[in-house]
Amino acid sequence: MMQVQYMKPFYTKITGDKLRLVFAYQYFSILKENEIFHFIPIEGKEMIINLNTQQIENLSEVFVFQKGNRFIRLPLYQLLLITNVHEHLAPILENATPKPQLPLVSSVTVGEVDQLVTELEQKNYDYLIDQALLDNDKILFFELLQQKNHQLGGFEI
Repeated sequence: MMQVQYMKPFYTKITGDKLRLVFAYQYFSILKENEIFHFIPIEGKEMIINLNTQQIENLSEVFVFQKGNRFIRLPLYQLLLITNVHEHLAPILENATPKPQLPLVSSVTVGEVDQLVTELEQKNYDYLIDQALLDNDKILFFELLQQKNHQLGGFEI
């Protein structure tokens, strides 16, 4: 079995849901029977990966590796089958895939939270009172008005 000795894309580009990894001389090498063969871009030179499925789309692309006057020609699908290229692709994909941004947590005081809750309760009462007026529901209107005044420390009606 062959092992990927070194694999670093010379160029990466994300277009939509596709990741293009372009390789150049000395950026990709494999180990076969204790001999290192270096990638040469005379045929295929890129991998196109669908970021949604994490699948390589150009499996028929032929990669050529050289050591002296000896060459190894491997279609990408065969390279995936007989080497550990997946181990080298995983960190590349991890770095290339955009991560969701977590919102920054601001330092809000308890008093500010309490004030915000009070404002939201006030607006909710106002909305419910408006609805009671629109529905011409006098009983609900007066109940809500009384609850609102009691909640907010106002006068009884």
